[in-house]
Amino acid sequence: MIIFILIPLSYLFEYSLVIKLVIGILGFGYILFVLVRVEKNRFKIGKHLKWRLFWKRILINLLIIAIVTSAFVWFTNKESLFAIVLNKPKIWILILFFYSFFSVYPQELIYRTFFFQRYKKLFKNDILFILINALLFSLAHIFFKNALVLLLTFIGGILFALTYRKTKSTLLVAIEHSIYGCWLFTVGMGSMLGFPS
Repeated sequence: MIIFILIPLSYLFEYSLVIKLVIGILGFGYILFVLVRVEKNRFKIGKHLKWRLFWKRILINLLIIAIVTSAFVWFTNKESLFAIVLNKPKIWILILFFYSFFSVYPQELIYRTFFFQRYKKLFKNDILFILINALLFSLAHIFFKNALVLLLTFIGGILFALTYRKTKSTLLVAIEHSIYGCWLFTVGMGSMLGFPS
């Protein structure tokens, strides 16, 4: 309740950014403690991972996402279409790196690894569990105050939850999350997701 609902909702209110950062860091620290000391995670790359099937599915999804989002940016804000790549390629590469390692991976530790390991047993219905996971993941982005962001993160949350359920791999779901997020930034939808434009 505190980590997945109250803290995200609290970010809607205007108060010190430093306090918000401290709250976020403390919450993440608690989650890391539980994952390492209680759940005994070692975060090794599993030999069971089916990379070929993973990449095949990701590329198909990315193609669909690319077509839909490119059309959306073209019709709603044509000037933004690939603007960051064309005008600021160094910033583009830098943001992709920092986003992938310092935003995506922690999110997947929280919303997939931690959430699945701690709460999966509370749900007998897999569909309900995945929908709740996606809903809470979407709620984590409520501070953007943008309905489209909430919709995109809800859809993304479903995709990531399905990947984690199938692979049990934080690495794979983080790669998938990073690819889709980096694409949104690349195509010109980054400003609404908090990326510097």
